[in-house]
Amino acid sequence: MKKKIVSVLLTATMAAGLLAGCGGNSGDAQAKGGSGKKGDYDLTLYSINTTDPDFDEWQKNVEDATGLKLNVIAAPTDSDTRQQKITTILSTGDSSVDIIEINDEMSASFKNSGWLEGLNDTVMTEDIRSEFPQGYLEDMITDQDGNIVGVPGYSGYLAFWVNQEIMDEVGITSIDTKEDFMKYMEAVSKDGRYGYGGSWEKTYVFNEVAQFVNMFGGDYFDWTNPANKEAIQFLHDMVQNGQTPIDQIADKYEQMNPKANDGKYGSWFMWGLGTDYEKADMLGQDKIHMAMVPDFSGKGERAIFTDSWSYVLNKASKNKEAAEKFLKYMAEEGGMEASYKAFDRYPARADVAAKVVPDTDPAKEMYSRYAEECNVQGRPMLPQTMEFITDMGTIYQSCMKDEITVDDFCKKAQELVDKYSK
Repeated sequence: MKKKIVSVLLTATMAAGLLAGCGGNSGDAQAKGGSGKKGDYDLTLYSINTTDPDFDEWQKNVEDATGLKLNVIAAPTDSDTRQQKITTILSTGDSSVDIIEINDEMSASFKNSGWLEGLNDTVMTEDIRSEFPQGYLEDMITDQDGNIVGVPGYSGYLAFWVNQEIMDEVGITSIDTKEDFMKYMEAVSKDGRYGYGGSWEKTYVFNEVAQFVNMFGGDYFDWTNPANKEAIQFLHDMVQNGQTPIDQIADKYEQMNPKANDGKYGSWFMWGLGTDYEKADMLGQDKIHMAMVPDFSGKGERAIFTDSWSYVLNKASKNKEAAEKFLKYMAEEGGMEASYKAFDRYPARADVAAKVVPDTDPAKEMYSRYAEECNVQGRPMLPQTMEFITDMGTIYQSCMKDEITVDDFCKKAQELVDKYSK
């Protein structure tokens, strides 16, 4: 069976306004596995995976391997409610929950809050953390004092995708450099078809803007960097040259992927393993598939983002010994293999992936190459994550529509970085 990574869309967690009250087992956060009575379990896990059909099998694996009894609370499916509840648990010192799964957006907000326990000396020791993507650890789950505050649950890359049928049609065999990419844009873009397609809705386009900035060797937090301007100018020129459509500013992945399946795009960036393409019978080396990220810098450097949901330890927990035992298992081969089999979560550790992911998994070769050949980083986020993302997306759309110039965009972008860095 082909495995599919759970795609974590950029807006999976919107920033909460007013904090809602959080009752441990009330409303849409129900206890699962364990009676919920004090003393009947060793720790409480706040999980996003309880609706998965293989969750019970996963929980049994964890309990058998660790000797722990888990009390599991199902996290709300609504992203706003979920962030509100998790924020309330942590900010109020609520000790009823020990381990919580958080995404990158929440990590950016919480990692320097003092609400999470550092794991350097207990779980993410030097020998263990060296096996994880170093850029991701540093960018997303390391606090200002150097403490790693989470165990990544998987690796999911913002992969570069191509349509092989279109590549064959125009006679281009690889897109390895900026020059290759530009030739592909020119060859493909005609008659309602575009060399590049994107998801440019204002809360989604952050992924691609940051990706292009990285590919040009820029710095998303420094818009005085000439490479940043070069990246935005490049994207703007693609719009002007009819190589990518301006109307995609309304598109999220749900709208982008059907267009990719219909052959309207020659290339694009997308999280996950292409579930939508597989459902449309368009996934395969002769159709739509992942490819190596092009080197735009000309320096032999390739940039790619990875994301994850991470397990974090509530500093207010009264069950830290049991919680650390759970986290150690999640960071080890056994825990990662269990998550891969139950939740289709590609192991965050490259050494573990090499062992437990079968060669028949179509992602294995490219994911291994991404890990080995690319500068793997977490996405550039600031504590007020969604406000920053939304404002950047808004001015980006204005630039692409020629309501402001590229220079204006760079100036406004730096003002937003300064505003949300305070």
